[in-house]
Amino acid sequence: MTRCFIALDLSKECREEIKKIQDLIKKKNIFLGKFTETDNLHLTLKFLGEISEEQIEEVRKRLGQVKINSFIANLSEIGAFSKSFPKIFWIKLNGKSIWELQKQIDSRLEGLFEKEARFMSHITIARVKKVYNKKDFFEYLESIRPRPIQFLVKSFVLRKSELFSEGPTYTDIEEYNLE
Repeated sequence: MTRCFIALDLSKECREEIKKIQDLIKKKNIFLGKFTETDNLHLTLKFLGEISEEQIEEVRKRLGQVKINSFIANLSEIGAFSKSFPKIFWIKLNGKSIWELQKQIDSRLEGLFEKEARFMSHITIARVKKVYNKKDFFEYLESIRPRPIQFLVKSFVLRKSELFSEGPTYTDIEEYNLE
């Protein structure tokens, strides 16, 4: 069984901007947690979980049928999931075709996987274990404004994820070019 997901990669400039934001947050020391490694920053379009080699082959074939033009995306607001107990620190990725791409992927994989109930176009920048002061945490989040860096999305990938104590290792299984 292989842990897999479908992702949209970010431009180098976007990853560098996120790294700057992560460094600012680290200096503020407002929570205990783990920051996403710069090389691992991406937008998850669909998490597939642990799947067999046969399922991987079927997913590869079906993803090859996704037809969408390349499009512009940009970094947007910053936030956290759950106001009562923040667990994920994220930056939103905007681009009207992101949702179209995600819906097409869901459609192509129908019958193999559940459709996404609540897709949100976010890039996980940190996983939170403990917030020292929620009020300060959320006030600081609201004060951060990522530069709205734009980039051309020309492809998406089917990716394998291996979990290790020092963090995940990602390996591309297949890349799918957009039209």
